[in-house]
Amino acid sequence: MEQFLVVSALGHDKPGIVNELTRTILDCGGNVVDSRMTVLGSEFAIILLVSGEWNQIAKLETVLDAHQRTHDMTIVTKRTEPRKETEKSAPYSVEVVSIDHPGIVHQLAKFLSGFNVNIQDLRTDRYPAPHTGTSMFSVHMIIHLPSTIHITRFREQFFDYCDQLNLDAILEPVK
Repeated sequence: MEQFLVVSALGHDKPGIVNELTRTILDCGGNVVDSRMTVLGSEFAIILLVSGEWNQIAKLETVLDAHQRTHDMTIVTKRTEPRKETEKSAPYSVEVVSIDHPGIVHQLAKFLSGFNVNIQDLRTDRYPAPHTGTSMFSVHMIIHLPSTIHITRFREQFFDYCDQLNLDAILEPVK
């Protein structure tokens, strides 16, 4: 029976880090079925969902424990199950841009949690504005709107909320 393991790894960014980690997974018989990778500051961060038979997953847990010491990484693993959709929902893409200031992600998460909206994926970035160099902040999310939400009303309230916070926002269905 197929089992699943979430692997979270953090280490100093260097060429070959993905190769080393995925080779270890493959050598244990695991299969990467979902992943997110990025560089944050000078650190490389990766989250993987790995599948395999119970013995392959058990071996991988042991090998990754040793891998983190020999490759100067912090690795955390957790067994999991496939995601089960309990409620019908519609995926939407959210894009938000603003002058950078503390609390933007929290404010958006607070608004969405008030509607019982699940954030499926979240990515943020800070960058200098062209010409002025002002520090800008962007947020990209994939959210799942429960079928019980009236989308037009939600959209109006979301844009009103963003306007109050001086955030430029786009909300559209995922195609």
